[in-house]
Amino acid sequence: MTNLAEGFMLISEQEKSGKVGDAKTSDAKLFLIKLQQDGKRYSTVKTVRGVLRPAFQMAVDDDVLHKNPFGFELAGVVVNDSVTREALTREQMRKFLKFVHDDNVYCKYYEVVYILFHTGMRISEFCGLTIKDIDLENRIVNIDHQLQRLSDMTLVIEPTKTSAGTRKLPITEDVAKCFQAIIEDREKPKVEKVVDGYTGFLFVDDKGLPLVAMHWEHRFNHMVKRYNDISRVQMPNITPHICRHTYCSNMAKSGMNPKTLQYLMGHSDIGVTLNTYTHLGLEDAEDELKRLEDLQNARKELERTQGEKPVSQRMFKAI
Repeated sequence: MTNLAEGFMLISEQEKSGKVGDAKTSDAKLFLIKLQQDGKRYSTVKTVRGVLRPAFQMAVDDDVLHKNPFGFELAGVVVNDSVTREALTREQMRKFLKFVHDDNVYCKYYEVVYILFHTGMRISEFCGLTIKDIDLENRIVNIDHQLQRLSDMTLVIEPTKTSAGTRKLPITEDVAKCFQAIIEDREKPKVEKVVDGYTGFLFVDDKGLPLVAMHWEHRFNHMVKRYNDISRVQMPNITPHICRHTYCSNMAKSGMNPKTLQYLMGHSDIGVTLNTYTHLGLEDAEDELKRLEDLQNARKELERTQGEKPVSQRMFKAI
């Protein structure tokens, strides 16, 4: 119980009781907030919470505590200042997609890159997709599981990262066309690999085994290296996870309702989603004001035009 006592003393200096059973969620949150205010980076705060949460969970399991004081979502408490550094600009995304599309070697991955940039799916969710999960007619992707590979190389199907991760994901026409191309180009293996009852994975290797996150991370590394070898303006590091952040950032900048974006991203805590909005800068504010100004001017012009037209009986329909 030493780690528990030490952890509680860190977050409960005002309460000199020193009893683990007195730990409250408010104490835990204030402790982490103070860490960030004292100059600790988000990654450091996340690590500290990652150590204390399982320690206090032991106390819950032993009936010392009724509730884990560190059992909250971190993003709703402290600011994740790493998100905006990871997201690409729209111009960077456009250039990278064009490069992949035009490259003789990597063009075969274009549909995958496009899908990840335009759906925000977690790469483990994408790897777990089967043909049955893709409803091209209604343009819906069913996400209710993810594919993982354990340290012993065993492939397993796991639930989505959070309960909110289980969702029906609507897709645009261009994304649907990418999925259709993937399905049409898919070479059916001699024996379809079955993983925990799931089969028909979109991508498999030479042995018929479904590809996992690591495969795509390596391919993204190769694509970025190739891009930077031939381009004067270098591209920052791009991973499937950065595609997800970029999608979230783009949707926030476009003015999407936060609750809608939370659903599309599969975030369990709205704070994770709202954190994207809090990082919008001056350029985003200027663009939004320009958009509203253009809309207002268009309405004024429409009202002026309609005001000049004489009212005719033909404009009214008899009922």
